[in-house]
Amino acid sequence: MPHSILWSLVLALHLISIIYWVGGGIYAVVVLRPSLGLLDATQRNSVHLQTMARFFKGLTHAIPTTLVTGWLLIVHEGGFANVPWTTNLMQLAGILMALLFARLYFGTYQKARRAIRPQASVFDSIRTQILAIVALGMLAVLSACLGHPFA
Repeated sequence: MPHSILWSLVLALHLISIIYWVGGGIYAVVVLRPSLGLLDATQRNSVHLQTMARFFKGLTHAIPTTLVTGWLLIVHEGGFANVPWTTNLMQLAGILMALLFARLYFGTYQKARRAIRPQASVFDSIRTQILAIVALGMLAVLSACLGHPFA
């Protein structure tokens, strides 16, 4: 197929969205969470909740953008029946990531947000759920790499 700037932009938007999603998750569990241990419980909870609110707000845009641009790229490449198994694996990982985020956002995060004094166990649960999302994101990236033919 001839090169088109439009499809390059769709791919760029797809990559930027997935970088925000997976990279933000890695930052949250590897950098932010351990650093919050330096604060007292009230400050730690406040910073944690404010950070999640901002990150999750961005994800409400990044997740649909990732999924829609991915599907557009599949259609551009000839449709769902013509993509390699690695693309289907990537698609499955993305859908599972979105479902896990919805579960996290509407469940555990809302519980933490509404609590007067959220318990550490709630934040541990959020961390575990974000780690699962990050693991699926890594699987999606690996799948994308496996599906790319290098000559």
